[in-house]
Amino acid sequence: MSLISREVLTGGGSDTPWPEESEVLARLLAERFSCRGYRPDPVPRPVIERMLSIAQLSASWCNSQPWQAIVTEGPGTERFRKALFDHAMADAAANGGIPHMEPDFPFPAAYRGVYKERQREVGWQLYESVGVAFGDRVASGKQALENFRLFGAPHMLLVTSERDLGVYGAIDCGLYVGSVLLAAQSLGLGMIPQAALATYAPMMREYFNIPDNRMIVVGASFGYADDSHPANAFRSRRADLSDVVQWVTQ
Repeated sequence: MSLISREVLTGGGSDTPWPEESEVLARLLAERFSCRGYRPDPVPRPVIERMLSIAQLSASWCNSQPWQAIVTEGPGTERFRKALFDHAMADAAANGGIPHMEPDFPFPAAYRGVYKERQREVGWQLYESVGVAFGDRVASGKQALENFRLFGAPHMLLVTSERDLGVYGAIDCGLYVGSVLLAAQSLGLGMIPQAALATYAPMMREYFNIPDNRMIVVGASFGYADDSHPANAFRSRRADLSDVVQWVTQ
């Protein structure tokens, strides 16, 4: 595997003059990262609305647009942050430090082979950046709990889908979240999608009064990135095209 290279931005080493739009998209994708440290400054409402308006243009099956979003700001974020962290701590105490996961959509059954390798690599990139030593379960657990502090972000986005649409509604929501990430990057914002927030779907449903016909897909923390935060110092890797693409020519 390799880091996203200069070749991605220049067209894979080709001399082809790629359209400017293609170069902009490649740059947004190459520069985006999962932000785990934020400045306290709130994002102005018009900027958040611009981000979500861009994402609203996302494709969806039969134009169903199954996503709905909840966004916290100001005291709303702080109250939710406290409630979420208190819930996570109580859960850890009651279950011997192992989260009692109750997502609306099943989490992966297992990571094996190259998928496990990639999971481990990015995990150790994070731990190394924040000074967690190999095998230090206390420190790694403390870092994991930062998910439930929203990594200090001033805002949280929670995405839900219509229950009757099942997995395909979730796929459409995935397209939407991808668009939100790119829109955030284009506006100078940091963001991190967090499956960890979906761990506590019942708590989220009660806290935000989410009706039973809505399924919690994923949450995300966002705001202005703190470039000096050590957790923002690394970049995850991407597989080469040869690892993921099969060409059929006959």
